[in-house]
Formats: sequence, structure tokens, C-alpha cells
Amino acid sequence: MAADLSPRTRAAEPAVPRLRRAPAVGPATALLAALLALTGCGGPPAADPSPPAPSATASVPSGPDATVSGIDALFLAMMVAHTEQTLEIVRLGLDRAGDPRLRTLAAAVRATETDELATMRRWLREADPSAAAAARHDHSGHSDAAAGLARLRAAAPADADRVLRDVLSRHQRTAADLARAQVTAGTSERVRDLARRIDRSRTAEVELMAGLG
Repeated sequence: MAADLSPRTRAAEPAVPRLRRAPAVGPATALLAALLALTGCGGPPAADPSPPAPSATASVPSGPDATVSGIDALFLAMMVAHTEQTLEIVRLGLDRAGDPRLRTLAAAVRATETDELATMRRWLREADPSAAAAARHDHSGHSDAAAGLARLRAAAPADADRVLRDVLSRHQRTAADLARAQVTAGTSERVRDLARRIDRSRTAEVELMAGLG
């Protein structure tokens, strides 16, 4: 007997789920994702479960420069760790490099970033506790600086200049990328201004090193 292929007995097709439109991503979320992706973090830093509440009688500075948001504090914390690594690279570079132009650049980087490091640490100390809590995460292990330092230590004298250019260029490109993300999504104008200067200086350094090869 022939099989009944009428609509009554035909297997029902599975329903196709309707796709929901993804919610729009705000600039702060975009910055957080960009910063974490660039530094290799697996997730956002853990916030203090019970951050101290600001005093109702405490004086709160006004103006765009006075408020450091969690995103600003996260950028500062990441850039502090990144700058500490930069200083390690240039210190070793000054010991290993033979090209006087590269040594001059390394000395200039050390002077500039030593000042920037002191400024960023001070701003983090001055930040509201709830904002600073967003930056409580060890970012020192989330870059390739350790591998770069190992390469530079192991480089033969004839290769030291080339390896330093490569290691420092890669490191400074990451700094410029982080800074551009902060300019886009940061809230503190003074932190955004610092990020603009970091972007310009690191980009210029990378271009200069490309010309020394």
C-alpha cells in the first residue's frame, strides 16, 4: 500500500528561531573590550565587593578633569603596567644597543615615560575608591614584554640593535592602540589628553625606529 504523503502525516518542519537584534555597545564597553583584548585579559578586573562609600560631607572637585571613571582608572592601571615594562626594555636596550641613534631614542623614551609613570600613579591614588576598584587587576603578565626582554638578552651583539627595534616597536604600537581606545571612550579630559600625547609619541617612535633599520 502506498504511503500516505498528505499534509496531515507529513513531518512538521522545525520552527526557525527569530534572531534578536544585539544591543548597542556603548563607548565605555567598547573601550573595556578593546583594552582587555589588546592586553590578553580573560575577563574584566574584579571589583571590590564592598567599595567604601564616599562621604556626604567630603568636598568633590568639579569639572571634567576632576572625575576619573572606572574606564579611566582601568586605562591608567594598564598603562602603568605597560610603562613599567617599557622602562625595563629601554634599560636593557641601553646596555645592549650599539647604534648611537637608537641609544639616544631609548634614553629619551626613558625620560618621557618615567615622568608619565609618576603622573599616572598619582592620578590613580587620587581617584575615587569606586573608580580605582575597577582597575584592581595585575596587568603585568598580559603582554609580550617578558618574551621580548628574553629575546633582547639572548641576542648576539651583532643582532642587538635589530632585536631592540623589533621588541620596542611592538611594545609601543600596543601603547598607541590602548591610548586611541581611551581617547574614544574615556571620560576624564586630562586622562584623554594624556592618551592623545601617548598615541602621538609612541607612533612617532615606531616610525623613527622603522627608519633606523
